[in-house]
Amino acid sequence: MIKHLVMFKLSEEAEGRSKAENARIIKEQLEALQGVIPEIRRMEVKINHEAASGENYDILLESEFDSLEDLQRYAIHPDHLKAGEYVSKVRTARAAIDYEV
Repeated sequence: MIKHLVMFKLSEEAEGRSKAENARIIKEQLEALQGVIPEIRRMEVKINHEAASGENYDILLESEFDSLEDLQRYAIHPDHLKAGEYVSKVRTARAAIDYEV
């Protein structure tokens, strides 16, 4: 099994919305992929607590796939790419790691 962890740091304002609004939109868009992309075995999206350090990343995506090939199919799926377009407009940084369990 492959775990895919991604963290995003968001702009204070982007696309006419606050960081908190954009975080909620991203969470909804990413979690909606779970019923659409069959390769996803599990997916959770967490938003950093508003009172936590501003040094923290704002969003954590934790997902699981049966194989690296499934992760790669997910990465190029049109619905994932569409969600990624929005994320790209509102993020300032991204960090990721993929590892085998």
